Amino acid sequence: MLDKLKAIKERFNEVSNLIVQPDIISNMQKYIKLNKEFKDLSPIVKTIDKYISVLKNIDEAKEILNVEIDEELRQLAKLDLDESEELKSNLEAEVKILLIPKDPDDSRNAVVEIRAGSGGDEASIFAGDLFRMYTKFIDSKKWNQEIMDVNEGISGGFKEIIFSVSGADVYGLLKYESGVHRVQRVPQTETQGRVHTSAASVVVLPEVEDFDIELKESDIKKETYCSSGPGGQSVNTTYSAVRLTHIPTGVVAQCQDQKSQIKNYAKALKVLRSRIYDIELKKRNEEIAGQRKTMVKTGDRSDKIRTYNYPQGRVTEHRIGLTLYSLNEIINGDLDKIVEELKIAENAEKLKTG
Repeated sequence: MLDKLKAIKERFNEVSNLIVQPDIISNMQKYIKLNKEFKDLSPIVKTIDKYISVLKNIDEAKEILNVEIDEELRQLAKLDLDESEELKSNLEAEVKILLIPKDPDDSRNAVVEIRAGSGGDEASIFAGDLFRMYTKFIDSKKWNQEIMDVNEGISGGFKEIIFSVSGADVYGLLKYESGVHRVQRVPQTETQGRVHTSAASVVVLPEVEDFDIELKESDIKKETYCSSGPGGQSVNTTYSAVRLTHIPTGVVAQCQDQKSQIKNYAKALKVLRSRIYDIELKKRNEEIAGQRKTMVKTGDRSDKIRTYNYPQGRVTEHRIGLTLYSLNEIINGDLDKIVEELKIAENAEKLKTG
């Protein structure tokens, strides 16, 4: 393993040198790629340095024990050796996790789509609750959020809402949210206090750059229409809303959030690009899932992934059998425990399958 770690460190030093070269800086695509590699390798190299230092300590302690006759110095060396051996074991486990190939999309920004499912008005209200949960989680991470498209429901809910999130490692943390979220509670409209079950679906797409997906203008059908609000009332009388259809795949994206047609077009294009990229991503994930039968799923939108049970104050994460009795904290954006457990489960599966 040591040879592999030294090779990683050599590559890190090579990348560190490359990203300051003028010809690399002037080539944006190369610079972004190398800069990402530099960021990905940095934490691994820090751990490698610690690991190599511990190996050196172990060798020195063993050397002292081999030649030293003073009992007090031998005891100190023995103590140092025991501590270093334990640290070595911990660092080896850490290095193995760090060496697991990262999803190349983890560092990307994300486009999140929330849609009300079964349950009528209550499903729409729940979609609104999920949106506010994610907004608070996004705020806690100091990420940025921008609404792309909205179809409002009742009581602060949504039939559909699409928004983009930008920041550090956004997709890597939000991708686990894709799937069907289920709520069990007494609806506001229920007069007899009966618990109802409603659902909303969440789709998290990696946001892609222009050079990741090349879209030909001739392949895109553009339609414009008047934006409309709740109840179908006209928001404005100009054709500012934009609907784009990618003719080869049939993928559609629309935006009516802005008063400017140009801004709506740019936002719709961003969603369209992410949805087309996601088609290829799903194919790749299906291949990986075929190799890892019990891997945490992040791509199947029909899977029921989580239940929020209000009467019991319980949240159940079905993919890993995790139950937490902290519904209020979670619905107010404290998703860290769930995300961390999902990451641990996925990494454990990757280590098992090599």
